[in-house]
Amino acid sequence: MMDFWRTSGFHILERNAEGRLAVTDEYCRAFWRRPEVAPVEESCDAERALHAAMLENPTAEPDPARLDAFADKDAADNFRVLSGFLRDLKAAGTLEDYYLGLFRSGRVAIPPLFIDQMAHALTRNVLDGVANPLQARAGELFFRSQRTTIEDGAIMLADEDTVEMYSQTGGFGDLGRMLMEGNAALREVTLDVLTEDNADLYWDRSDRFDTVLDITFPRPGLDALCRAMEVWIGHFLGMETRIHPVQSISDEKWRWHIGLDSTATAILNTLYQGEDVSEDQMSRLLSLFRLEIKDQALVLDDVAGKPVYLALAMDATDRVQMKPQNLLVNLPLKRSA
Repeated sequence: MMDFWRTSGFHILERNAEGRLAVTDEYCRAFWRRPEVAPVEESCDAERALHAAMLENPTAEPDPARLDAFADKDAADNFRVLSGFLRDLKAAGTLEDYYLGLFRSGRVAIPPLFIDQMAHALTRNVLDGVANPLQARAGELFFRSQRTTIEDGAIMLADEDTVEMYSQTGGFGDLGRMLMEGNAALREVTLDVLTEDNADLYWDRSDRFDTVLDITFPRPGLDALCRAMEVWIGHFLGMETRIHPVQSISDEKWRWHIGLDSTATAILNTLYQGEDVSEDQMSRLLSLFRLEIKDQALVLDDVAGKPVYLALAMDATDRVQMKPQNLLVNLPLKRSA
């Protein structure tokens, strides 16, 4: 088995008997070490002292008086938000229970950064032992935004942060940034597109997020995304599904759909209601999928026997920001399921 995503936090969590990720103090400490809350040169003594105390006991409730003593009130607010999140996370017991409960509640009041960090570890757990590197790369969509390039009908996804970094530094870090600020010419950097032939290069570079996934119909990258979504649903909900890409929806009995992002949700809602979708909107639709739930006894009666359609789209800036939680809370399942 290949290891990957050492930065996910998976390796400092513990798997329980059900294969879920039990929250550990070391995982919680990793949040306190993030630059958003770690002391900086300008930090006051009160902030430094409380930060040290939180590293010792990362899920403790900070003394309000100590927070009020912070010179930087924004830093105090950050401490309050993070400490509340970590206490709730620890109380939930596992990342899965907290994550699923958060979205089922309909009250998502934590920063997107925390959601993405959890999804990183959760996806790593879901894909543990995966042999196909394309499936691991497809899993990156669950917690990292992508930039889309469409050339000659091919749909390529590259990590948004990596694309931004290369655009600013030419791939040469701080040196590259200085050279570009000085208008020095840098060689063009091309990210590797993963194929079945070269996919094994992914394992050694997984934490660099510097490979491109081809999700053109019906290429292996799109199939890998289908398999990643199947195991994600199976891990959380304990149910078997089958997902495969389709090129269009021609179904007079269309009963249920799920957008995998906000743009796709808007497009599918408009189509389902029989309204016209602009040419610009349709051009943003990247992939369509058909999902089938094996155990139909779990499905709402008026949807039983019918497929669920999924869609993935890019927004007006060519950005793809997938919401994997939609696969967990928007399926047409009976309450008992």
